[in-house]
Amino acid sequence: MDRFQAMETFTRVVEAGSFKRAAETLRVLPSSVTKTIKDLEAHLGVQLLKRTTRAINVTEAGLRYYDSCKAILREVQAAEGSIIAKGGAVRGAVRVSTTPSLARRFIIPALPRFRTRYPDIDIDLHLGDAVIDLVQEGIDCVIRAGRPQPSSLIVRRLASFHWYVCGSPDYLAQYGEPASIAELRKHLAVGYADSRTGRPIPWTFRNGKEATSVAMKSSVTVNDTDAYIAAGMAGLGLIRAASYMVRQPLSEGRLVRVLADLDAVKDPLSVLYPQSRHLSPAVRTFIDWCIEIIGAEAAEF
Repeated sequence: MDRFQAMETFTRVVEAGSFKRAAETLRVLPSSVTKTIKDLEAHLGVQLLKRTTRAINVTEAGLRYYDSCKAILREVQAAEGSIIAKGGAVRGAVRVSTTPSLARRFIIPALPRFRTRYPDIDIDLHLGDAVIDLVQEGIDCVIRAGRPQPSSLIVRRLASFHWYVCGSPDYLAQYGEPASIAELRKHLAVGYADSRTGRPIPWTFRNGKEATSVAMKSSVTVNDTDAYIAAGMAGLGLIRAASYMVRQPLSEGRLVRVLADLDAVKDPLSVLYPQSRHLSPAVRTFIDWCIEIIGAEAAEF
């Protein structure tokens, strides 16, 4: 048994959630994947996967082995990449998770320049607002706005931004402008759903070490940033959005900023990635490029 190949096959099965889908990504027969996993379990003397007619569940031993396999495979990929990089152009694949709004605003418009500079690096974008497990999903790095939750991930700041409270001209003409945080409670807001709870996220304003949280009333709730901005422009309520997301509608008069004297504290826009002694050249190159392209616009945030 080729143990390295078996480790790669096992991680693909865990990430794909089925033997068939793993076989498709590996371009082998499902029977070959099944045999490899059986041989691996026999070699280790433990059950890694519990197989039923409907699903595959990873055992506790399987989860520990998966984490170890991913770490080893990353080290091998990084070692190979460093040798290849010294011999010529950086090459490889980078799996990136980010929100649809950040992809549309920053990443996708700049990708043609990235492809021109690094034609041998392939980018696989996974878009969504939900919090994910990078190791479980096989993601190399994630780009997110806001303060990262404590974790073992390495965090590199790309830029900083403000949160703006905005409303459409029609909404403000009908309901007036709030003059304080207390007056916000009298207003209607567009709700933005927390990916973990499904409930609208309260608005939190910070002044130094002090923070004030406001649970806004809403009749419309969304779970996508672009839809959130569009709902604000449609006059469905006030919104609180990252400054870079509303820069254009503010300049065009489709939104108006209110309470501009609040929340002087900035939040980070960051790239996060798992700890590794050797980050692959392709991933390192992509991260450095993100710092370059987003950093160039940071002054306008």
